[in-house]
Amino acid sequence: MSLEKLYGLFPPLITPFTRTGQLDLEALAQVLEFTKPFVHGYYLCGSYGQGPLMDLEQRKKVVEKVIEEVSGSKKIIVHVGSPSTDSTIELARHAEEAGAHAVASVPPFYYKHAEESVLKFFEELVNSTSLPVYVYNNPPRVGYPVTPDLLAKLKSLGVRGIKDSSFDVINFINFSIYAGDDFDIVIGTEALMLPTYVLGARAYIPGMSNYLPELVFELFNKLEQGDYARAREIQFRVNRLREDLHKLGNPITLTYLIWNLRGIKKSFPKKPFLPAKEELTEKLKILLSDFL
Repeated sequence: MSLEKLYGLFPPLITPFTRTGQLDLEALAQVLEFTKPFVHGYYLCGSYGQGPLMDLEQRKKVVEKVIEEVSGSKKIIVHVGSPSTDSTIELARHAEEAGAHAVASVPPFYYKHAEESVLKFFEELVNSTSLPVYVYNNPPRVGYPVTPDLLAKLKSLGVRGIKDSSFDVINFINFSIYAGDDFDIVIGTEALMLPTYVLGARAYIPGMSNYLPELVFELFNKLEQGDYARAREIQFRVNRLREDLHKLGNPITLTYLIWNLRGIKKSFPKKPFLPAKEELTEKLKILLSDFL
């Protein structure tokens, strides 16, 4: 089966909650309306989306609501990873029934599993759905990496691509060498768009597209136009903004304040995340003055 690779920007959509931890579907609809002109699809219920903090029904509801709102105009990748094979398969089957384009999963986490267990986990996931399955490489969250050698074995089991959040360009090169051209390597950050584009990447999962979607979209367009001088300027601006935001706090929790500054109703992260302190609002206004 030939592989249709992902193309464009698929933000890891941050999920808005009420103060009591329920899904805020009104805020979610506003976020989709705000970001839709500047993205090619969405990556749901991953680290930014706080999928591991939600119960299965909440995760399913996010998928259903997003697909309902975008009405087939955007491709949807659903992160279905969990420590449990059974829960992961249940979420993958639901994503397929709901109309998703692909599913992704971190390797099983919390426990450090032997390679044999990881391979079996993905074999069962691949066999549970007709959707393309992507492995999500996020070593700090999972506790161990997807190595190039493991990736080649996962490909042989039917895994079709990888979302790489290692922040390592060398990994992109090695994954490309080990997995070959008929494997989809998606970059899990906006911070490396220029260098990885030059190396062949064409799909990105940029957290910044949650709150500054127009800036990341401009960077992608300049890359597509071959205007690397301007793309370099924008890439440096993106990375400076990332660093300045990280100095203020967690970008996930800060996004809720930025959304509110940009006209989206007030919403909250999922506990045990705590909301960003309101006094940071003035610093964010200064930092993001060009966009507010």
